[in-house]
Amino acid sequence: MALRIGIAGAGVLGRLLAFTLSRAGHDVHVFDPASGPGPRAESGSQAAGWTAAGMLSPVAELERAGAEVFALGVRSCQLWPQIVQALSEPVALHMQGSLLLAHRSDAGAAQRVVGLLQAKADAPYQPQSLTMDALRALEPSIQGPAMAWLLTNEGQIHPIQALQALAAQGTLQGVQWHWGSTVTAVDAGAIHASEAQHHFDHVFDVRGVGAKPALPVRGVRGEVFWLHAPGVPLHRPVRLLHPRHSIYMVPRPGDVIVVGASEIESEDRSHVSLRSTLELLSAAHSVIPALAEARVVHTETNLRPALPDNLPAVLHSAGKTEINGLFRHGWLIAPALVEQALQELKL
Repeated sequence: MALRIGIAGAGVLGRLLAFTLSRAGHDVHVFDPASGPGPRAESGSQAAGWTAAGMLSPVAELERAGAEVFALGVRSCQLWPQIVQALSEPVALHMQGSLLLAHRSDAGAAQRVVGLLQAKADAPYQPQSLTMDALRALEPSIQGPAMAWLLTNEGQIHPIQALQALAAQGTLQGVQWHWGSTVTAVDAGAIHASEAQHHFDHVFDVRGVGAKPALPVRGVRGEVFWLHAPGVPLHRPVRLLHPRHSIYMVPRPGDVIVVGASEIESEDRSHVSLRSTLELLSAAHSVIPALAEARVVHTETNLRPALPDNLPAVLHSAGKTEINGLFRHGWLIAPALVEQALQELKL
């Protein structure tokens, strides 16, 4: 039976829900304060999914997360190729693995992290130690680190392309997008927006930090840099294991490398700090010395939505479902969370 569905929030969760539910024949309406389906010009003024690097790294996240996030991540890595194939617009999705790197001076700390991953991950997901010759064969530009491990079942998705393609596909499937509509409250079967109150058979609240104070969600600040680095090839995501500041580097089309991300317990949405600039870019240069001549073409800050336990939550009540707390794992776990929520609702 086709239902009238309301969704508050048009980030990655909202767009995945809209895509999936409209594809199943439901009448779907999405409400979001953004002016349209594309990214906004102002840093920190949009859904967290726009700022993310799009790493699909269930094993690497085991350093800080538990079995639940790992299982959701593994499932999402299976779902993303199916989702991308169903979209009418192209989305860059690569599952060539990712790399963990460490400098010789940080060998002890790195070995402890890798040992933790080996203890937590199932056999097919174990980190594979690489010789320096093997590392150079995979990534010739990486010259600084003295230790490396390959995580073969990981990859990346292009978040901006994916968000835009999900919106476009939703439109083709009949989704009604209510842009410029700020949701003030979500009740059973009702979305209270800035312009009117709307009634539905079922509603989803996936507003992230915007769900406060209905949920005890907080924003965790993250900062990223886009480097334009022609002639500096990078084929897969890399993480540098460091005792004080772990960084990631993710390749994008057009000779761009995304470097991030700080993790600061603050809801400050202002521009990137001097400290983050020095720490993140110095660490990136220590991995790929050729980045010395790269150009910083974009910086961005945003707030990741986190619940008190830093774990995701799917909360069902009569006529209403809340999904929140994706924290730093948004693109990694969103498809599996949507699948779980819809299976529980039998939609």
